[in-house]
Amino acid sequence: MTVNRTTAYAATTGIPVPRRPAAVRSRDARPAPVVRDLRERAGRSPHALLFGPQDLVVITGLPGSGKSTLMGRAVRGVGIDSQDARDRWAGRMPRLLPYAVYRPLVRLAHYAAVRRALRAGRGLVVHDCGTQTWVRGWLARAARRRGGTLHLVLLDVTPDTALSGQRARGRGVSRYAFLRHRRATARLVRAVERGELPSGCDSAVLLDRDAADTLRSIAFRATGGAAPAHGR
Repeated sequence: MTVNRTTAYAATTGIPVPRRPAAVRSRDARPAPVVRDLRERAGRSPHALLFGPQDLVVITGLPGSGKSTLMGRAVRGVGIDSQDARDRWAGRMPRLLPYAVYRPLVRLAHYAAVRRALRAGRGLVVHDCGTQTWVRGWLARAARRRGGTLHLVLLDVTPDTALSGQRARGRGVSRYAFLRHRRATARLVRAVERGELPSGCDSAVLLDRDAADTLRSIAFRATGGAAPAHGR
C-alpha cells in the first residue's frame, strides 16, 4: 500500500470519500482526504505503508490496542512512542508511586521528543493516545510548514481486545481513563468511516487486529527517489 501527498492507495477498495465542494476547492488547493479501510480482510491486507519524505504519521487507538507493538515492529525511520517516555520515567520513580502522579512529566518528555524530531525535518511516526486532539492539530501545522502532509493510522479493536492487551503487557489505565479513551476512539472511528478526518489530516487507514498484525513496514520514501515496491 502506498500513501503519498495526493492519495492513499490500496490494492483493494477503501471507503469512498465525498469530493469537496467546488467553492471549497477554489480556496484550497489541497486534495480531498482519502480513507482506506483494511479491516475484515482475514490477513490479506497490505504488508507495507509508504509515505512521502516530509510526511507525518499519527498512530492512534485504544490503550492496549497494539500501537506500541506495531510501531516497534513496523516503523522504518523515526518513531516517537509515548510509552518509551513512560517506561523511562517509571524506572526513575518509586515502584509504588501511582503513574497519575508523574504523568504530566511523561507527557512533557514525550512532546519534547516529538518537537526535537520535527526539527530534523524527516518523515516521522508519532504515537497518539487519542484524547489529546490538539496534538494532531500541532502535527498538521508542522507537516504543512515542512511541505508534507499528516496521515492517520487508526487501530480499531474491541474494548475486550484492548483490555486483554493491557493485561498482557502488565500495564493498564484506570476505568475512568479507559472509558474516556473508548468514547474518543469510537467518535474518531465513526467520523473516519464517514470520510470526516481530523482537521489538517489528508488520509486515514483503518486497521483491525489482523491488518495490524499483517503490517510489516511503515516507511518513508527517499527525497526525490522513486517509490520502492509496496504491498504484499
